[in-house]
Amino acid sequence: MRKVLFFLLLAHQGWAQPSLQAKKPVDSLSIYNRQLAPGEMKQDLQVFLDIRKKANSGLYRYRTKKQIDSIYKWAFAQVRQPMSTIDFFKIILQLTDFEGSCHNYTEPNAGLVRYLNQQRGFFPFALKYIEGQMIFNSKTDQIPVGSRVLSINGVSDKDLMQSFYKYNTADGFTQTQKLSGSVNRSYGLRYLYEYGIRDSFAIRFTAPGSTRQQIVTVPAVSLAEREANLLKRHSAPVDSVIDYKVQPKYSFKMLNPGTGLLNLRIFTMANDADDPAFPVYVAFMDSIFQVLDNNKIPNLILDIRSNPGGSDPTFEQPMMYLTDSSFKENTLAYTIFDNGIPYEEYFWGISTAVRMDSAEKAAGKQMLKDYFPALHNGRNMQNPKYNPAYHPKRPGFKGKLYLLIDEDVASAASHLASLVKAYARNVTIVGVETVGGYYGHNGHMSVIYELPHSKIKTKLSIVYVIQDAPVKPDQPEGRGIIPDYTVWPAFSDFMQNRDTQMEYVLKLIAEKP
Repeated sequence: MRKVLFFLLLAHQGWAQPSLQAKKPVDSLSIYNRQLAPGEMKQDLQVFLDIRKKANSGLYRYRTKKQIDSIYKWAFAQVRQPMSTIDFFKIILQLTDFEGSCHNYTEPNAGLVRYLNQQRGFFPFALKYIEGQMIFNSKTDQIPVGSRVLSINGVSDKDLMQSFYKYNTADGFTQTQKLSGSVNRSYGLRYLYEYGIRDSFAIRFTAPGSTRQQIVTVPAVSLAEREANLLKRHSAPVDSVIDYKVQPKYSFKMLNPGTGLLNLRIFTMANDADDPAFPVYVAFMDSIFQVLDNNKIPNLILDIRSNPGGSDPTFEQPMMYLTDSSFKENTLAYTIFDNGIPYEEYFWGISTAVRMDSAEKAAGKQMLKDYFPALHNGRNMQNPKYNPAYHPKRPGFKGKLYLLIDEDVASAASHLASLVKAYARNVTIVGVETVGGYYGHNGHMSVIYELPHSKIKTKLSIVYVIQDAPVKPDQPEGRGIIPDYTVWPAFSDFMQNRDTQMEYVLKLIAEKP
């Protein structure tokens, strides 16, 4: 079954962004960020809630009905006075974040996104989350690399980071991606949403090794200038190692005679088993494990850091060489509605960029009917043919496996990490708790709705999934995959552009008896 691609969720500049070469509108921000009347917002909130109750099988997964009712009572209380579209958008963000699904995504109307992208109001520099702090990550004479940023335009680093948590949706109660995402991904459009268009930025900081506070004021830049600056950031050489936009989707190399490295950057190497690219990928995977077996390689590092997910059955392929157990993609999967699309009058499609036409809608309904044929007792169970058993493959890897994960591992990639933790032979997991859940998630099929007055688009995944993941004592409910060794990037390694997590694994291998 097709998995939702989490990288779309993480596209923090927005799915519906037009080209920067588009003609700049002459009208003002107030045209797109219009004041909404209380009645309009109340109707949008009611539509939003009705859709969640009818279509979102995960609405009460991590929150009780009382908790959901409480946050909606708060939301309705907030809209008693006129409010700008952006301020209303922030309320919707908090509602979607509260549900606990990393597949949730919210975006303002396309005109507002376009207008903001065309303004000269962007923060010019790269920042990076290191050891709980906002660290300056650009090469400039004004501020040294590695400086700690204490405030921007008078807002403290702590308040800045917390203001961006709601943009980083996560499965269950996981916090790790909220921490890093509040710095690494929050100074493009998100900053404009939160703090408006600014002509300049007063940056208060302390240089590395110093306690003296300094302030530098710099002018805002265009989006194109910001993106060019980000490409030249200090940490780019290390960041690029796990960047699916830079690296091949899958690759293998020997790090030394006793250690192989299998990189899986994103699971879009094939759309499904019928894609001509799929047998190519399967053959590659088989050849790797043949090499490992023929040469009796004792150590294998499986690096899936920053892998945002992809499609079945790509992520299951490596798992079959790493286990003695058969496994399934899930032990339970269902939707909560019958045929058709709930509240179809507000349905947009599956991508915010293009509205689905009637022919595509008809095909989508037919697909839904095939995957989820009939509603019984509130559950429309998945057709069993879409949940096959996967069996161990030969030659299985019998050496020591090291799985590298981080807070950006999501969807199909976190599902693989869950299977590895559940069923892999002789595995040690290193890195940071994943944003995707260990026991389950809401995923597979996404739907997008547009609210009638604000034109805010909201994406949710409709399938409630319980993964094939046995209970483990170190795996709390509602959390991502917990590593055996939690390792965040270290400041000293950041300054010298060293990969903290990879070096930690290599040290474990070197010290292995």
